[in-house]
Amino acid sequence: MERVFNFAAGPSALPLPVLEQAQRELLCYPGAGCSVMEMSHRSSAFQEIAAKAEENLRRLMDIPDTYAVLFLQGGASLQFSMVPMNLMEKGATAAYAETGNFAKKAAAEAKRWGKVVTVASSKDANYSYIPEITADMVPQEAAYLHITGNNTIYGTQYKTLPKVSVPLVADLSSSILGRVYDVNECALIYAGAQKNMGPAGLTVVIIRKDLLGKASDEVPAMLNYTLAAEADSMYNTPPCFSIYIAGLVFEYLLGQGGVPEMERRNAEKSALLYSILDESKFYVGSARADSRSNMNVTFTLPSDELTAAFVKGATAQGMINLKGHRAVGGIRASIYNAMPMEGVRKLADYMRQFEKENG
Repeated sequence: MERVFNFAAGPSALPLPVLEQAQRELLCYPGAGCSVMEMSHRSSAFQEIAAKAEENLRRLMDIPDTYAVLFLQGGASLQFSMVPMNLMEKGATAAYAETGNFAKKAAAEAKRWGKVVTVASSKDANYSYIPEITADMVPQEAAYLHITGNNTIYGTQYKTLPKVSVPLVADLSSSILGRVYDVNECALIYAGAQKNMGPAGLTVVIIRKDLLGKASDEVPAMLNYTLAAEADSMYNTPPCFSIYIAGLVFEYLLGQGGVPEMERRNAEKSALLYSILDESKFYVGSARADSRSNMNVTFTLPSDELTAAFVKGATAQGMINLKGHRAVGGIRASIYNAMPMEGVRKLADYMRQFEKENG
């Protein structure tokens, strides 16, 4: 069976050269005599893999030495709990922007630990836009402001990060390495790997070192950033194979021109699909034009029957996982770094033909 174009929102497609290298090294990692899946996480071989992965991620994102890079588990959803437990005292206040389901879930978890102030929301328009956030909107007593940089369900994305006087925490799960970010603008960045970095199982946290050591004794050891940093992410057995694959992805991206080149490609891919939506009287884009994501293109068709037919026809032509999230329906094309322009052109051609036949 030939490989298809996988438009899944996550876990999502991985670069083919990365998969091919992993295939070659699967049974016997060079110099180790065993698979990475069989290695001790404390072996010199794996320590080198992890160190190289961190080094290349630092290069890709220009991460200063004043930040710690942590390779953790539990997905972004666990960070919904770890962020408040590590960055604010119990019962204190944090600020949140509500721009979709995951932003809402993050705030709900923070409420278990302290008070949450919602400083901005786009719920009034079904999360179809990114609301403006200015410094004066954020309470000075807030321990931090939390944003979700890209909203996979609704296809919206921050074009610039808010400028605020409190520490900025950004969930960049679905946009990290897909566009250039200045790490210095954030106090903490977290991201599940399964969209743009690697397979499911790995969560990356990038945290300013001066924010370590704030967790109280009530915070379980496994949820304490400081202990993870002191142990170089080896406090317990990490997701070894996921770290290895992510390391291969980082190396691949550096060879492709780094994040600036990925941002250029993603802009080109998304522009092609948005141009069809803008010209169409059949498809309706879900996101406001000024808030459109370059990672997840979302749109609807005139009826559920046509939507089902669209997905079925696309699948038959080798384009899978285009069905929109169950919360909103419609179509969602996730075009992360590993999605080649060839796949996006094929989808664009299919969209034009489907509209011609059904519009």
